[in-house]
Amino acid sequence: MEAGYPQVLFLDVGGVLLTNGWGHESRQLAAEKFSINYADMESLHNLIFPVYEIGSITLDEYLDTVVFNHPRNFTREDFKSFIFSESKELPDLLQWLKAWKKDCGFRIISINNEGKELNDYRIKKFGLHQCFDAFVSSCEVGMRKPDPSIFKLAMGIAQAEPQQCYYFDDRPMLVEAAKRTGINGFQHINFESTKQIIENIQTQL
Repeated sequence: MEAGYPQVLFLDVGGVLLTNGWGHESRQLAAEKFSINYADMESLHNLIFPVYEIGSITLDEYLDTVVFNHPRNFTREDFKSFIFSESKELPDLLQWLKAWKKDCGFRIISINNEGKELNDYRIKKFGLHQCFDAFVSSCEVGMRKPDPSIFKLAMGIAQAEPQQCYYFDDRPMLVEAAKRTGINGFQHINFESTKQIIENIQTQL
């Protein structure tokens, strides 16, 4: 690898390494478990969640709007515990990346949309510091994908040009958003296909 020409692997977290932090399937389960009207909750969620993801409100403030807008027969802590419990590691890729990173010659940086409390919990719970050199998380930088500014910020943090950067996301729209900034974008389908793409990139350098 040419000195001064670092290669950077950008990765989404939810849907790639871990389950989504608070995806629609988890919200449906929460509605069933806590006997909440899902349609009402979802309508409020869609309005306020982007504000939570860019760090403008806390998780408690999000819940004040979406869940605890009137008295409930369950506690806030019970509901928050359920939210956190929905984060699970997806098979294989995270553990492989932790081992591959030791001598891969790449820097690995996350670009992810996540509210702060969920982001902090997931980094600590799943040892993401062992995988990532830095985190470009929406809650910390005040912008979220597909805003091209978050990809440009990530490249600035990495001090890398677009052609040096490779981005993996499970959502095609976000892969295309990265590509529009010049980054090499790939859709994550499963562990084996992503592992093969990464290994092919490494052998071509």
